[in-house]
Amino acid sequence: MTNIETITLEVADTAAAERFYADAFGLTTQLRFRVSDAPSDGFRGYTLSLTVPQPADVDSLIETALKAGATTIKPASKSMWGYGGTVRAPDGAIWKLATSAKKNTGPATRKIESVVLLLGAADVAASKKFYLGHGLTVGKSFGKMYVEFDAGESPVKLALYRRKALAKDAGVAPEGSGSHRIAVGGAPAAFTDPDGFAWETTASASLS
Repeated sequence: MTNIETITLEVADTAAAERFYADAFGLTTQLRFRVSDAPSDGFRGYTLSLTVPQPADVDSLIETALKAGATTIKPASKSMWGYGGTVRAPDGAIWKLATSAKKNTGPATRKIESVVLLLGAADVAASKKFYLGHGLTVGKSFGKMYVEFDAGESPVKLALYRRKALAKDAGVAPEGSGSHRIAVGGAPAAFTDPDGFAWETTASASLS
């Protein structure tokens, strides 16, 4: 069965990336890194989201991310769905920090409730069909706009969002070219999805 087991970010300096994610978000085991100088320009077609319990956690994580070297894309603010903002890591990856809560119930705990990989799809329906064919099951679906797959025991959720809508949500222009600079691990056999995102095998996936 296909399910996300690892996320590998392709970066210029793996040691620097490890330091940044540990200092910014406390992520030490959830990500992997490898060196790449593949050309990548503009929006890379995906975002990574950290969902947290309350606005104080969003603010805390954004604060430490900026201190560690991230840059602000969208300052944290309230919206109809909750509270959140986006930053760009030094390696170029876009991270959204978000909560569905609009009020704090206590001091920040920096607890991360989930990690979500959002892939920008040119055709959400076609990409959904593709992933169903690779053994994923749908958890939530909102027509041709958004699909979230059942994560099972995976540490990372996978969702599809229309590329232009995803870019708008992140606060960047949708145009981009070159490498996505990300690889997803957890497939029984390696494949590339309709939008060019590469899935790689892992030891446990190849045994499933």
